[in-house]
Amino acid sequence: MDSSFLKKQHQLMALFAHQSPEAQYEELIRLGRAQPRLDAKFKHPANLVKGCQSLMYLHCHFEQGRLYFVGESDALISAGLAALLTKVYSGETAETVLKQQPDYLDSLSIKANLTPSRANGLYSIHLRMKQDALKFLVEMRDVT
Repeated sequence: MDSSFLKKQHQLMALFAHQSPEAQYEELIRLGRAQPRLDAKFKHPANLVKGCQSLMYLHCHFEQGRLYFVGESDALISAGLAALLTKVYSGETAETVLKQQPDYLDSLSIKANLTPSRANGLYSIHLRMKQDALKFLVEMRDVT
């Protein structure tokens, strides 16, 4: 496993370590507020994440064999949940995005404190990231 992937996981785990569920929600909101805004040209139906209760856009671009994700939501908690994934998976290879599960979320106990609709949204964001990674691999295969 790539050391940058592990490092990013550990940074998030340290951020949420030993926090109450209320403090974790506050941290998610802070992460949601800190997310970069998505350029309006990327806010189109193809970038909507299906399965999210709120409007969630996820844009992926490829640069030098790495995938970079930017997510934006109209709900701060959802934006924070997207940040939990984009902060770790952005800058990684498609193989890493496809093979490495977000197991670090279990150690944060975040999923245990989510409503079913928010947990489904988190799953949907990760699924969309994996779909983008697969699309990248297929496009690269077709080029070669």
